[in-house]
Amino acid sequence: MNTVLSRANSLFAFSLSVMAALTFGCFVTTAFKDRRVPVDIHVSRVMLKNVDDFTGPRERSDLGFVTFDLSADLQPVFDWNVKQLFIYLSAEYTTRSNVRHTHTHTHIFEPLTLTFTTEVPNFPGVLEILESL
Repeated sequence: MNTVLSRANSLFAFSLSVMAALTFGCFVTTAFKDRRVPVDIHVSRVMLKNVDDFTGPRERSDLGFVTFDLSADLQPVFDWNVKQLFIYLSAEYTTRSNVRHTHTHTHIFEPLTLTFTTEVPNFPGVLEILESL
């Protein structure tokens, strides 16, 4: 009646259908998840200087300093399907000579490095050295 090849073909087709259904189920579990998180940005200081550019003869370039605090809880974004986040910060500004400047800073967050801080650890002697500067 049924040969070995016919039975192998039926088994392969059935297992392929089951795997396709499982793949679709995995897609549905994360496809419609809202991944927006509230972000809090406070800009404390903006400074723009015109400094000498040593890459060309008698050139001057703009040098901007922006100090800001960025706070966002990224923990809800991670699930079984997200291993790392690629986050970028883009800044655009205009000057007299150019209509638009664009600069981008990127950072990759992984679940273990979600806490990004620039605070000085409280080691003995570190605070005394920093206060003397």
